[in-house]
Amino acid sequence: MLAITETAAQAINSLISSSEMPDGAGLRIASLPETESDGLELSVAPGPAEQDTVLTGGGATVFLEPVAAQALDDKVLDVQRVEGDAEEQYRFAIAPRSELEP
Repeated sequence: MLAITETAAQAINSLISSSEMPDGAGLRIASLPETESDGLELSVAPGPAEQDTVLTGGGATVFLEPVAAQALDDKVLDVQRVEGDAEEQYRFAIAPRSELEP
C-alpha cells in the first residue's frame, strides 16, 4: 500500500484547508490512461469516487483510483515545498519505498 511521509501529509492538509473543501476531503491520485506514457493526476477532491481506495497517514487522506492504487502499491508519496511567491506550492514525488526508508 502507498505510504505517505509526514511532510506529504502536512502538504496535503495545507492544500485541503486552503481549498476550502468539506470535511472528508483529500488528495486524489488517478491514472491517465489516455496519455502516451503512464501518468498520474493529483487533485484535491471533496471525497472518494466509488471505486477509490482510501488511505490515511499523518492526519491526511488520499484517494487512490484503482489503477493508480495498483501502480503505487510499493511506493512512498513525498513532497518538497517550492520556494517562490507568497502562495505555497508543492512538488509531489513518488519513489520506491527503499529509497526513502532508513
